[in-house]
Amino acid sequence: MKLVQWMSVAVAIGLAQPLAAQAVAPREVVTSAVESVEALGKQVVLGNHKVAIEKMYPQWKERMAKRRGGIEKLEEELEGIGGMMARNGVNIISFKTQGAPRVYEVWPGKDAGGANAGEPVFTKWMMLVPTVMQIRIMQGDDPKGHVINLHGFQIAISEKGRQEWTFINGSDVTVADLRSLFPALPANMELPEVRREAAE
Repeated sequence: MKLVQWMSVAVAIGLAQPLAAQAVAPREVVTSAVESVEALGKQVVLGNHKVAIEKMYPQWKERMAKRRGGIEKLEEELEGIGGMMARNGVNIISFKTQGAPRVYEVWPGKDAGGANAGEPVFTKWMMLVPTVMQIRIMQGDDPKGHVINLHGFQIAISEKGRQEWTFINGSDVTVADLRSLFPALPANMELPEVRREAAE
């Protein structure tokens, strides 16, 4: 297919999708997502890095496994994070959510019944939940080490009505990655800032 034809098809598909925008979710749904992110972070602080695979959004897990050469290599890599951190004098002190999530409705489906039967509907919640992880880096003879705050975010995704959350780590993803998973995301979508700073 010629490039111009391919672009025309891509544009047509995009126009056929209803565009998602930031949405307002029920309070209990937002609370559930935030609490799930906090539970995920608690496991990471305890050294259970395998939970990152167990709770990873399935389509993203498949993609990450393909990039790493298979699910076994991805699991091996994540399971080795604790040892690598210890060898480099790094340990995680704490993890918390911070600030209000950005909420989107994603994954268009079809309304199965009612007055809007057959019309496009969004079947999943997606929330960008800001987080702060505090780590200590031991260097030289300093007994206290350097304490760093890592500001990032987790992307929490669940089917509507289920509140069973899976995740994408914000430091691993771009807007283009998300749009390839959820084509209806708005064109002007921006991700929260990922940065590090010395703890006060």
